[in-house]
Order: sequence, then C-alpha cells, then structure tokens
Amino acid sequence: MPQPQTRVAADPRPLTGEPLCLDLLNTRWIDDAGPHDLLESTDGLATWLHTAGLHHRAPASAETLQALLDTRETLLALVNGEHSPETRNALNAVLAHGAVHHSLASHGPEAHESTDEPHWLPAWLAAADYLKLLDAAPGRIKHCGNCILHFYDTTKNGTRRWCSMAICGNRAKAARHYERTRTRSDRH
Repeated sequence: MPQPQTRVAADPRPLTGEPLCLDLLNTRWIDDAGPHDLLESTDGLATWLHTAGLHHRAPASAETLQALLDTRETLLALVNGEHSPETRNALNAVLAHGAVHHSLASHGPEAHESTDEPHWLPAWLAAADYLKLLDAAPGRIKHCGNCILHFYDTTKNGTRRWCSMAICGNRAKAARHYERTRTRSDRH
C-alpha cells in the first residue's frame, strides 16, 4: 500500500534558489510584518527540505532541525568574517559527520554523499557547499546591501549589491530618491 503524501507548505521566503549554504542562511528574513525564521519548527524544516530537494534524503525531525540550526549559526559567523579557531572547529565538526564516496558505474564516475546519521545530511551538505563556494570565489559570497539575506554573485563583473533588484534594489533606489528630493526641498 503506498504511503500518503505529506503536504508541505509553500516556501514563504523572499529569496530562494541560492547555493545550499546561503539558502540555509536565508531561512531567516525580515519583511514588513517583521522578522521570520522558517526553521522555528519541524514544519518549516519540512518546507526547507522540500525546497532544497532534500525531502527524500533526510527526515524533518528535531535532530535534523538542531543540526541545521547549529550549522546555520556557524555559517553565519563565517560569512560575517569570524574565522576564529572555534568557528572553524564548529564547521569541521559538522563536516566530520559525512564524506563523499566515489565509485565507477557503467556510465562513468559517480559520487555519493553519506553521513553517519541521516539527520546530519542537510547540515553536512550545506557545510560542504560553503567550502565549495570558498574554493571557487569567496568574494562572490555577499550580504544584501538592504536586508539580512545573502546571495552568491553570479554577475559577470561581480558587482551585484542586492538580493533582489525587484525588492531591495528598488527600495534602495526609492530611499536615495526620497533623500535627494527632501534635501532639495529643505534648501528652498
């Protein structure tokens, strides 16, 4: 008998689709209604796992949630420039829970990630993804100039400033325009 499908809520975050480590950081955001944290419950975790494509690989459990919350804090410290031995050790402790196993299949090489416990897989993947981004182009890991979200700058010249031009870019431009017009009217 087939298992019933669990219904997962739509992802409410304003920015999704970033590399996994940044997508994990972006589970916290602020909008007009105030601060939000998608990972405040296992229901939110289920939504994040589904959005990240990990819902078939890891349980939406309290253990997975705690591993992700701890990893999110470590990643946030690292992207904010805190490279203390404690912070590096915290990331290395997450990485110690898993490995990539290589094999040769009939169609060619394969790589499979595995962790000592299934609940560590999302945290391990996010930590490994952070190392991949650091190796490729650490200067492309950026914090939005207008909000608390993070993004990986894939523009040709690497000058992206906002998580979203439609939201934060327009807000920043509107604020500059308001300031210019207010300054002009104050002079007259």
